[in-house]
Amino acid sequence: MKKYYLLLLFLASFGSHAQIKGTVSDEKGNPLPFVTIFQEDTYNGTTSNEQGNYEFNLNKKGKQSVVFQFLGFKTQKVAIQIDKLPYSLNIKMIEESFSLNEVIINKKNNPALAIIKSAIARRKQNTEKTNRFNADFYSRGIFKLKNAPKKILGQKIGDLDGALDSTGTGIISLSETFSKIAFEKPNNLKEVVTASKVSGSNNGYSYNTARSSFYDFYDNTIDFGIQMISPIANNAFNYYNYKLESTFIDENANMINKIKVIAKRDSEPVFEGYIYIVEDSWAIYAVDLDIKGYRIKEEFLDVMTLKQNFSYNKSNKIWAKNTQSLEITAGAFGIKFTGKYNYVYSNYEFINAFAPKTFTNEITRIEINANKKDSLFWNANRPIPLTIEESTDYVRKDSIYKVRNSEKYLDSIDSKGNKFKPLKLLTGYTYKNSTKKHSFSYEGLLNLGSLSFNTVQGYNFDSGFRYTNWKNQESKGIYTSISTKLNYGFAEDRLRVTGQFIHRFNNQNYATLYMTGGSSVKQFNPNEPISKVINTISSLAFKNNFMKLYNLESVAIGYSQDIANGVNLNGKIDYQQRKPLFNNTDFSLFSKADLYTSNNPLAPNDFASPAFEKHHLTKINLLARINFGNKYSSRPGGKFNIRNEKYPTLYLGYEKAIAANEKKYEFDHFNTRITYDLILGNKGVLGLNLKAGKFLNADNIAFIDYKHFNGNQTHIGQTARYLNVFNLLPYYSNSTNDSYFEAHTEYNDKGYIINKIPLLNKLKSTLILGAHALSTPNNKPYTEVTVGLDNLGFGKFKMLRVDYVRSYQNGFQGDGVVFGLKFLNILE
Repeated sequence: MKKYYLLLLFLASFGSHAQIKGTVSDEKGNPLPFVTIFQEDTYNGTTSNEQGNYEFNLNKKGKQSVVFQFLGFKTQKVAIQIDKLPYSLNIKMIEESFSLNEVIINKKNNPALAIIKSAIARRKQNTEKTNRFNADFYSRGIFKLKNAPKKILGQKIGDLDGALDSTGTGIISLSETFSKIAFEKPNNLKEVVTASKVSGSNNGYSYNTARSSFYDFYDNTIDFGIQMISPIANNAFNYYNYKLESTFIDENANMINKIKVIAKRDSEPVFEGYIYIVEDSWAIYAVDLDIKGYRIKEEFLDVMTLKQNFSYNKSNKIWAKNTQSLEITAGAFGIKFTGKYNYVYSNYEFINAFAPKTFTNEITRIEINANKKDSLFWNANRPIPLTIEESTDYVRKDSIYKVRNSEKYLDSIDSKGNKFKPLKLLTGYTYKNSTKKHSFSYEGLLNLGSLSFNTVQGYNFDSGFRYTNWKNQESKGIYTSISTKLNYGFAEDRLRVTGQFIHRFNNQNYATLYMTGGSSVKQFNPNEPISKVINTISSLAFKNNFMKLYNLESVAIGYSQDIANGVNLNGKIDYQQRKPLFNNTDFSLFSKADLYTSNNPLAPNDFASPAFEKHHLTKINLLARINFGNKYSSRPGGKFNIRNEKYPTLYLGYEKAIAANEKKYEFDHFNTRITYDLILGNKGVLGLNLKAGKFLNADNIAFIDYKHFNGNQTHIGQTARYLNVFNLLPYYSNSTNDSYFEAHTEYNDKGYIINKIPLLNKLKSTLILGAHALSTPNNKPYTEVTVGLDNLGFGKFKMLRVDYVRSYQNGFQGDGVVFGLKFLNILE
């Protein structure tokens, strides 16, 4: 019975809606996957699936010529007479027989070099032919997981909504899209998604949009997180060796040169594989190239294989990309991921210029009913037939989705999970109503992740309660969260309680109302320059007391929303009562004879005097964030911002303290900040973070309200980049209530320099050069210079960094080594 069921699925996926269909195989009858098939002298085509099946719609009946193109096989042009549809056409392809006697292999006169030089010389002319076009676009993406464990960190992962079988293997993602696209090089895009389908979700929208499919080898570099060097880039000979392996003649009597692309240095951001160049026009005919994970600093990625095929139109004499595939293999701990993206471009219309305002900040728009297309639509229009596995996945996942989203099923699952047991008083408890989409949770008393140590509270831990309602989050972006956190410090023997309310109104302008209140301990520097994890280790192991705390009792209300494209405004009014705190414990695991410093950052050896007097005031905060050139994607459920990396982000802030118990605590504070990443092609990225500010009427304000700068006295870094920290600056040494200017810049070569240094290139790391400066009126300028290596580690785990730092303030201040442990971010 199962065999008949699969046969029916196969027949359904290979239905009678297509106008022309068939199977492509080799001479032995083996199916050939991803063969490019197109109507001669048009950009109407498709590709075969993994089982060699294909189907597509012809523009008209009568005499037609259909071209079958597959690398390594002779291109076939088949003349057919179509009187009725559908038309069946099965093809057996013959392997290309290459005559190597025409290819002269000579170290002094390598023919591949002349071909590549010609391709480079004609790059501009060839790419200009496809500078502007309209086209139809189809994409399909599938991801599979193999050998997934039953649990990760003690938590069951289940079958991922029916994706995995008992061995932890199965399709975890399958989706398709149809789009209408308008594109102008280098990066102007307008895309309208007309159809979208996601396996296992009747309301889902696929993320397989055209925006992520443009890989143009006529450019000098291709962006894969790191700028990869094109085999026909201006500087390609610095990175590649080439070998002309063979030539063959295509269906239009063009000579095609098959050139092997060989990396000169293993650790460089380079491709390996083959590029096919058309003789005389020197246009790209096809690419078949591998991208190794370590070359783009993605260690969990094994390899990506990118294939592109181009077709020729005699009327406009343009070689245009008609199919593209990207195949991915990755994994760790014995778990394997495989993925495949297939793209089909058809019905090109090449134009000289677009109408004004064709391209706006809206890159992608998904039509309202794009996810409501039925199976008849997909069977009639899908250019690549589904495989039996894909057809089975759609039917099975859609069936599972209906069952698992039914009220009966959700109630049964909730009933099982909502059962209360006395042990959950310690471990935590969650009550969930999936039908009404709300939940209530209690964190328990064994929240070990929150356990930390400081000299004011000693050991302390958190617990809490949370109510969440997400009934309209998917459709309208509305959700509500109400939570409370309980923190208990053993040395103080004190419980502190805070509460929070958040309500987001939509996914269009992200209007959000929030309220907070309660009692808590806060660091003098609100940016929390030392984390709980690092402070706990530093205190218990080395008896350092870097975290300086005060007691805050407050109630605040705030509101934020996007007020224009790329402009977000956040306003908050906050009543605060501040009280100084003192050390309550001298406990440590080691260095017991040493003394902790006091909790007063202004007088570390004064254990009696507080850093400020108890007082209260009200603060008004306004913050505007401006992303220049902001782009966005529109979906029926909301608007999703896409930051334009060509431009910086600007922050403008104003803080005013009013209604204090004494006038001296009131002040005005203006501040601004600019962040920017300058992409230097394949030469790396230069990050920049500039801050400046000015206090007014602030001569006698509390030390809490000073501008504090993010120092580091632990020699441990836990962020991926050091663009917001001085790594040798004592935490409160340069705090100010006047004007200030702060600059951080960091250059990451992305391997451009380090890959060329013998021995060091074996590390497959990146070189980091940094400079940091701070200027305040009452202190000499403080500067730091750094040099380091990032992306260090073992095997696939590259989460370490090491930097040498020198600091200057009124001459040489000191030097040291900072060890970056980026995985500590996970623990926070």
